[in-house]
Amino acid sequence: MSLMSIIFLICLIIGIFYLVYVKRKERKLIEQVTPLTRGEWSERRVILKLLKEGINPKAIFHDLYIQKPSGEYTQVDVVVATKAGIIVFEVKDYSGWIFGNEYQKYWTQLLAYGKEKHRFYNPVMQNAGHIKAIRQCLPQNPGIPIYSVIVFFGNSEFKHVTCSADNTFVIYPHSIRQVVSEILMQPNANFGNKYEIMNLFTKAVQNGNDSMIVSSQINSAAYYGRKKPQSTYTISFNSLFRFRGLSHRRKFW
Repeated sequence: MSLMSIIFLICLIIGIFYLVYVKRKERKLIEQVTPLTRGEWSERRVILKLLKEGINPKAIFHDLYIQKPSGEYTQVDVVVATKAGIIVFEVKDYSGWIFGNEYQKYWTQLLAYGKEKHRFYNPVMQNAGHIKAIRQCLPQNPGIPIYSVIVFFGNSEFKHVTCSADNTFVIYPHSIRQVVSEILMQPNANFGNKYEIMNLFTKAVQNGNDSMIVSSQINSAAYYGRKKPQSTYTISFNSLFRFRGLSHRRKFW
């Protein structure tokens, strides 16, 4: 074996060991917040990015089941409690071109260069529903700022997407750090009772361990058709997409 081959083999072994080390470290970070078997891979990637940004793991809540006044439950992917308020993440994992705006009930997904079209429930509206349910459970914290962040994982591309709603962001994963930093630059929120917030989110995570609650939420979501794209052959093209200028700063709750 030549010297170059030996050097290459050593570098390869070092690289493999380093990759294993990094993956183990990432798994340990995620496990500070949630089990590796809970939720979707993309949701855990959001958690990992938040932890790497320095967010306290005790302020991150994953896979929450919030009970609405009607008695039904709504499932929320990730919630973060911060000094600036509450950040609610809705995580999507789609490929293809994405079309839609904050007012359309359904957004459109195009695959195979437009040969295949699907629709899925407007994620801005979906997360607004989550935020409404959270607000209804926080009577001691009226008016607290709640930020909506919709993150698209997968090989997706925004073609004609708009969202000009206050405190709402539709982003790719690489923008999570920038968006969270911008939110944390906002003035401190006027909390009425922080314990009410922590108790709500802690209980909501525990609800995810109740198979009856999870089953009822899944059935409800299936009824409203909000989880998976549905085939359609109508599409609305809008050119209202607005990007936000973002800055960087970190804080902790």
